[in-house]
Amino acid sequence: MPMKRVLLPILLFTFTSLKAQQFGGNPPSIKWRQVNIPAARIIFPTGLDSSATEVADIIHRMNNAIKPTIGFKQKKINIVLQDQTIISNAYVGLAPFRSEFYLTPEQNSFELGSLPWPDQLAIHEFRHVQQYNNFDVGISHLLRVLFGEGGQALGNDLAVPNWFFEGDAVFNETLVSNQGRGRLPLFLTGYRALWMADKQYSWMKLRNGSYADYIPNHYPLGYMLVAYGRERYGNMFWKNVTHDAAAYKGGFYPFQTAIKKYAGISYKDFRNDALKYFKQQFALDSSLIQENSSNKHFTADREFPAYVNDSTLVYLKSTYDHVPEFVIKTAGKERKLAVQDITIDNYFSYHNGKIVYAAYRPDIRWGYRNYNELVVIDIKTGQEKRITRKTKYFSPSFSDDSKSIVAVQLSPTGKCELHVLNTIDGELIKAIPNKQQLFFTCPKFYKGGKIVSAVRNKKGQMTIATVDAAGKVNYLLPFTYEPIGFLLVDGDAIYFTKTSGKNDRLYVLSVSLNKVFELKNTPKNGSIGFYQPAISTNKLSWVGFTANGYQINEFDRKLLQFVPVDISKDNQLDDLGVSALTTDSSANLLASVERTPLTVKKYSKVHGLFNFHSIIPDINDPNFSIALEGENILNTFQSRLSLNYNRDEEYKRIGYSAIYGALFPYLSAGVDYTLDRKGFYKGNSIYYNETDLHAGFTVPLNLTAGKYITSVSAGSAVYYSQSTFQQAYRNLFADKHYTYVNNSISFNNQTQQAKQQINPRFAQSISINYKTAIAGLNASQFLVSGAFYFPGIGINHSLVISAAHQQKGQNNAIGFSNDFPFSKAYTAQNLDNMNKIGASYHFPIAYPDAGFGNLIYLLRLRGYLYYDYTHATANNFFADGSNFKRNFRSMGAALFFDTKFFNQSSVSFGIRYSYLLDPDYFGGSGRNRIELVLPVSIF
Repeated sequence: MPMKRVLLPILLFTFTSLKAQQFGGNPPSIKWRQVNIPAARIIFPTGLDSSATEVADIIHRMNNAIKPTIGFKQKKINIVLQDQTIISNAYVGLAPFRSEFYLTPEQNSFELGSLPWPDQLAIHEFRHVQQYNNFDVGISHLLRVLFGEGGQALGNDLAVPNWFFEGDAVFNETLVSNQGRGRLPLFLTGYRALWMADKQYSWMKLRNGSYADYIPNHYPLGYMLVAYGRERYGNMFWKNVTHDAAAYKGGFYPFQTAIKKYAGISYKDFRNDALKYFKQQFALDSSLIQENSSNKHFTADREFPAYVNDSTLVYLKSTYDHVPEFVIKTAGKERKLAVQDITIDNYFSYHNGKIVYAAYRPDIRWGYRNYNELVVIDIKTGQEKRITRKTKYFSPSFSDDSKSIVAVQLSPTGKCELHVLNTIDGELIKAIPNKQQLFFTCPKFYKGGKIVSAVRNKKGQMTIATVDAAGKVNYLLPFTYEPIGFLLVDGDAIYFTKTSGKNDRLYVLSVSLNKVFELKNTPKNGSIGFYQPAISTNKLSWVGFTANGYQINEFDRKLLQFVPVDISKDNQLDDLGVSALTTDSSANLLASVERTPLTVKKYSKVHGLFNFHSIIPDINDPNFSIALEGENILNTFQSRLSLNYNRDEEYKRIGYSAIYGALFPYLSAGVDYTLDRKGFYKGNSIYYNETDLHAGFTVPLNLTAGKYITSVSAGSAVYYSQSTFQQAYRNLFADKHYTYVNNSISFNNQTQQAKQQINPRFAQSISINYKTAIAGLNASQFLVSGAFYFPGIGINHSLVISAAHQQKGQNNAIGFSNDFPFSKAYTAQNLDNMNKIGASYHFPIAYPDAGFGNLIYLLRLRGYLYYDYTHATANNFFADGSNFKRNFRSMGAALFFDTKFFNQSSVSFGIRYSYLLDPDYFGGSGRNRIELVLPVSIF
């Protein structure tokens, strides 16, 4: 009983991500295949048989070997391989229980490593599968019984912190391979920078982040805590802790209680010991400290510097209150060149007055299909030109004469090639054959018409190689699991970054001498790592990480010392004192995976079409609902059986709806039965019941491109409605059967939005809805509404102008649902003609970065001032036949709290004060109103 009292408020204030990544994201032309093993079904497009069987073999081997450290419960997972997207990512989710792997590898080998990308995803994501399977216990299991898979997701999210989910998965990828993020210096650089700058942030701040300061995400934090737990308390430690936590043994703080039970110390002492343990691994960082080098808060990321001359640099600058922009710096002064288009990474190249980078563009219809298109900027004229369309290019770089560009081209099949393009129009000059099936990163033009690039082989080892026009490869260094990247060519010399021990270091390869030199006399610049080198006649710069962001370090070349080093061996990456990574029986398990012949079969697109998985309550005022949700594994069919209560009209509704998204357009259908619909006729309320059948289509278009995020959606649906008046009104109105059409179109457009900006600087949101009866009666309703966003006085301020007009038929006893945005604080009514205009001014107030009891953390206080004016009229409104004409004006202010609950769930809520300038004709008394503004969606 006590747990039920605890869980009730938790259920009311917790977000749980239950929605799919992309609905209907693949074109119907894709033919799906499957490979089945006991632990997983791998579903994939035709042509990816090799990747699918490789993933299956790894999962089969890993599942049998590492179960003891998390538990033995097993439920088969469906894993969908997506090959159309350029995003490097994956997820495992409940509601429904499935996983998706996005198969395009990332170019930056220092972030995620250089292992074959399907292997990396398999060893990380399948650990999440094992977590969910074994966290279905106790109260979490009870929630699953009551609410389905979404209930377990809620229970697990509240009991087990997100840092454990990801930290445990990162530990697993590090354990079973000879690489993994736990061995990559860049992965822990954020915490190293905080320690070096002596940033004494609270635990809640480290968990929840900040709008003012740089805080690493929960992945590195989780890895350190998980690794320390395994190292200090043994391999079964986390199995015991998470089982108790997911079962809610120990009451309100189940995870903390379990830590104390199995570690013998408090949760606070445990996490302090863990961070101290890893901090000691980087004790030598203190030698990099530069006095007076740190600012109080995050300043900016400055990345990918390039020299115009010795005194002028071009680079990309990103701050918390500005979107990324290219700047030029001369004599210590920065000048904006251009705002960066929407991108998935910040890589760009500069040469001879021009910038080239790859800009993201989604497919207009299919959400899993997107592109990287090359954009060239002339910094003298400011002219920007997109020179390729519907391409998948990465890491572009100019030739010495700037007439050509080399870029990495990645196809959906996983094929990787180097393409040489014309700078003017993007025309393909040469596709260089890749006979060795290498993966190229950071290519540059090299002398003799060759390309030099960092490359990965099929094992995930890296080296530097030159490639000629015929595809002949010459390896310049031995292969190694130590990541290599950020190449820079200076005549015969090739500068590059390479992992060595606990650090990513800067080297230079003299090709003619066949020798490698390392930068040794590093100045005390207060930064960690050597990335993105740039060189001029007399200067050398690189990017290092600090507690205030990526910063450019610039030095006189004469003062820097490069000494010869021997890198002929493939050195073991540093385990950072975690002996379990080498002593555990599953250490480097990936190397022992055997490729086995597996049966490949067709996967039917209608398999498990309904797949009801969760019962989801939802609060979206004025609608309150509970629904049985269904969604198939390919995410092309969603269905919903729901109960709904509308606070405005006080009606109750039961309904079923479904939408099929594998075609163009979406197709939808449904049925609803509504009790106690309310209308208004000659000054009196009338009540009736309603049955609706509907079918329609929607055309969703994603027009995002350049610097703007844009979407258009148009649709139409036919509704057949049967209205039955309740007994008290049957003598006034006969029951009616009628058919109407509901047509809608919406348009949304916005600029990119920086982290601190409450709203986009510029945005437009317009929707039009027209309902009209086509049989049975005469009735219509037209609504157009819009909101327009403009910059305010401060950089993070926002002015929003809104307007709406609704017109409906005259004297109809049957009314359509009311979606008109009535003036705030008034009791709304659906009248014949309503017009509204409003203005609101939004502004930040403070960034407290403070919390209480690991329950609630306040990231930001923000407010707005508003004024709303609605003018409404209605004919034959009163019993004597006279008309209604009123103004509804309100003004007021709101205070909003942007918070995190339980150190991970984002919830924003507010308190709004309104003063009514006109009487509230349809309800309430008094001019002063105070309202609690709750989240749009709770679950």
